Amino acid sequence: MNMDRTLAVGADHAGYLLKDQLAQAARDAGWTVIDCGTNTATSCDYPDFAHAVCQRIEAGAASFGLLVCGTGIGMALAANRHPTIRCAQARDVTEARLARQHNNANILALGARLTGDAVALDCLSTFLTTAYEGGRHDRRLAKLTPPA
Repeated sequence: MNMDRTLAVGADHAGYLLKDQLAQAARDAGWTVIDCGTNTATSCDYPDFAHAVCQRIEAGAASFGLLVCGTGIGMALAANRHPTIRCAQARDVTEARLARQHNNANILALGARLTGDAVALDCLSTFLTTAYEGGRHDRRLAKLTPPA
């Protein structure tokens, strides 16, 4: 498996349909997709799926992640509890691009109830194809780690 082109995906009951659509688009673009669930409309707890995606990235099984819930907020909050994760909630392509360019985000969080399918597809495509700029942003990212 080429970890550089591996995407771990997860969603709760509000986001699983959009997650499935985005996962297929990633596969169609040549990405290997690890589906961490859920795959049903049965009510479930979003942190379980956020943590599963984060664990795949932390273990080196995936280079990027995608999380989808109703708003994207809960998923982003849960994912950012992991010290090596930089999860960015995006509502449009500009936010998805800047999350990669300036923040070196490794997970994209989307809200299925707030983001249309076409915009979500564009956000994911942009997120996965945008490089981190480095430079002045390195200093800022280093400050995200609390002092010992």
